[in-house]
Amino acid sequence: MTEIATARRSRITPEREAELYGAVLDLLREVGYDALTMDAVAARTRSSKATLYRQWGGKPELVAKAVRHNKPGGAFVDTDTGSLKGDLHALTERSDDCQMEQNSALMRGLAMAVHDDQALLKAFKEHLIEPELAGFRRVLERAIDRGEVRADNPAIDFMMHMMIGAFAARTLLDEQPPTVAFLLSYIDAVVLPVLCTPVTPTTATTT
Repeated sequence: MTEIATARRSRITPEREAELYGAVLDLLREVGYDALTMDAVAARTRSSKATLYRQWGGKPELVAKAVRHNKPGGAFVDTDTGSLKGDLHALTERSDDCQMEQNSALMRGLAMAVHDDQALLKAFKEHLIEPELAGFRRVLERAIDRGEVRADNPAIDFMMHMMIGAFAARTLLDEQPPTVAFLLSYIDAVVLPVLCTPVTPTTATTT
């Protein structure tokens, strides 16, 4: 039965899959997550709902995979430039300013839905958050091996928080979309100094 199910799920070609994901993202931008339906996706892509459910199981997984597919390079690119700065710059430069603006608007629209829909949150963790975390862990492990970052630096646990925070706060605080230049400057001014600066032990003051 597992082999039969796998065969059924693999009938969609990569080209057709990309077309479906593009249509899902278009609908998300037009109507938002809550109003997006599998009926609408089926109509927009000239598919049957049965095909969509067979391939993705439901709306949460379909949306999460569509957003993941939209990221430059698809899955996390295991970039190794020989330095932490080079790696973070290369990963940031996978997107251009137009893609960043579109992704920022898309993620703002999905933010509330992710918190209200446990199935969507689970799908996002599986298909977006966990792969990104794993990829950044590999980047940091190489930096630790090279001696750029101390293994006991507490900032390591907050690297993704810093990156996501800058991406989200750009619009909130500056009323501008995130750009490649902004994120590169942020990496150089904030992320790298925090990660690469040796931690100085606190010395107790005696009286």
